[in-house]
Parts: sequence; C-alpha cells; structure tokens
Amino acid sequence: METIETPRLVLRPFTQGDAADLFEYLHQPVASCFLSLALADMGAAEHEAATRSQNEHSIAVCLRASGKLIGDLFADPEDDTFSVGWNFNPGFGRQGHAREAAAALLAHLFEQRAARRLYAYVEDTNMPSRRLCERLGMRQEGLFREFISFRNDARGAPIYENTMQYALLRHEWVSRGGPASAVSAWHSSLSNETW
Repeated sequence: METIETPRLVLRPFTQGDAADLFEYLHQPVASCFLSLALADMGAAEHEAATRSQNEHSIAVCLRASGKLIGDLFADPEDDTFSVGWNFNPGFGRQGHAREAAAALLAHLFEQRAARRLYAYVEDTNMPSRRLCERLGMRQEGLFREFISFRNDARGAPIYENTMQYALLRHEWVSRGGPASAVSAWHSSLSNETW
C-alpha cells in the first residue's frame, strides 16, 4: 500500500523498526478480538513487525510529528469488497486518531481501489469501535449471537461473544459527501471526541 497522509497522521506499510511501538499495545490487547495477537516479549514483537512488513493489507498508523506508531488498520480484499478493521494504542485514545485514520482508509479504498462495499466485524461490547463505525457512516447490517470465542472461562469453557457487522456501500459514501466527508471526519477528529 502507498503512503497516505492526513493532517496529523501517516498511514504506511509496517517496518521492522515498528516492533517496540507495536509491543506497547499488543502485549495486553484491550479488545478481545485481538487476544490471539498478544505479544509475549520483544522477540515476538520483532517477528510480528517483520511479518506485517511483508503484508500489504497491514497498515501502520503513525503520528506525523514524531513518526511514532500508534495503531494499525487492515483492509483485506475480496474482489470489489474489503473487510476493514483497526487497533489502536489506548494511550493515544480519545483524540480522534482512529477516526482520522479510518476515514482516510475508506476514502483510499473507494477512490483508489474501486471498492464497491466495505464491512467490519465488531464485538457488541466494543463500544469505541461501534461508535467509530457509525461516525464513519457505516450502518449495522447484522448481529451474530454467540458468534465467536476469543477466550475461555475459569473452567476452560469458551466464552462466546456477539458480533455485529457494519457496512458501507460506495454509493452511500458518495451520497454522504465522499471525499468531502473524509475531510470533515479529519477536521472533527481534530476538534473533539473519542476515537
């Protein structure tokens, strides 16, 4: 993926030098869907950064001012549809970075990659991601009850979580302002709110 710049961020491919910053938020993932990606130590973080540097669908999100990695995005293609998602360092939360980065990614996918449809899966307990989907103009398409398990209870039995699917079609994005809505999302993320 080519580099994308927003007012405060740079979206770029991962490098091996991202290991320490990646470890900061993946040694104890906040969202349960990322528990399987938990990094035990810096060796694991170096391996993960190297792996991601070879994957064009993994996108590093860095602060423009310092170059620090503060999160990541993904966009997995399925013909003219993309599965999208995000994971951010909670130490940089509530500053609108996730919204700014995700809006830039959506604009890129619709404008440069000719996406027809984008969708995201979000556990129903992950309120920040649910709000982010809604602020990006995505609509809830479904709720999958007891859809997936990321962890077990004290007895070893799987804990199943409900998962929501959000989606956005290209014509919906265009009707909401297309590129102008992405710029608006960047500016509103500068001035207020969470994620």
